[in-house]
Amino acid sequence: MSPAAGGADGLVAALIPLFAIGLAAVHLFAGRLRVLDVIPRSRWLSFAGGVSVAYVFVHLLPEIGLAGEAIDESDTPLAAVENHVYIVALLGFVAFYGLERFAREARSEDGSADVEHRPVTDEVFWLHTVSFGAYNALVGYLLVHQEDPGVTSVTFFFVAMALHFLVNDFGLREHHGRAYHRYGRWLLAGAVFLGLAIGYAAAVTELFLGVLFAFLSGGVVLNVIKEELPAERQSRFWAFAAGAAGYTLLLLGG
Repeated sequence: MSPAAGGADGLVAALIPLFAIGLAAVHLFAGRLRVLDVIPRSRWLSFAGGVSVAYVFVHLLPEIGLAGEAIDESDTPLAAVENHVYIVALLGFVAFYGLERFAREARSEDGSADVEHRPVTDEVFWLHTVSFGAYNALVGYLLVHQEDPGVTSVTFFFVAMALHFLVNDFGLREHHGRAYHRYGRWLLAGAVFLGLAIGYAAAVTELFLGVLFAFLSGGVVLNVIKEELPAERQSRFWAFAAGAAGYTLLLLGG
């Protein structure tokens, strides 16, 4: 290994825990950003959603495609399934779509509009919290294990996921109110460090890493779109487009 490569590896190793702290801090302090809690939807949330989606389509999907080619050449069971990694991405999308539908239908049946006084024992709250906790743990794990290790790659990942966490946090805070503020945000912040610890303790093969990134991709796309599309949000299309275009240019030049 060259001195330059060793220095780069050392910088990545130093950045990873700092980035994990940054991701956790999004959940802990995003509620203080009152500028986001407006109708029409804050342009900053739409911008953040655009960045997240651009990262998936411009960076992650090409990497997933390469991982798919490697799986095709392997002797793993997945090699026998056509378009395997894209099916996994679809599973990520469908899993979070199902979670969202369940949450919305449960709220409709409950009929309670006052999110600030919904009980903390609410099963929908805990289902949301556990599901997004697993999601955050996956992000924490992938912070340690990048498909393309390097300062640029891990930094792009951190920025995209931090902005994505901001979008998720706003949606969960709006959905669960006091329960999320008192308990949920702490559990989601802690999940990042849980994933980080698992990442340091255990590594998976590059083939399975591609599968994990594929699942994450599907989840990111669904979680951004579900926050942007509802008519009552009055989302900012041009801010979303600006975020997507701007981050695309950065990714292509990085």
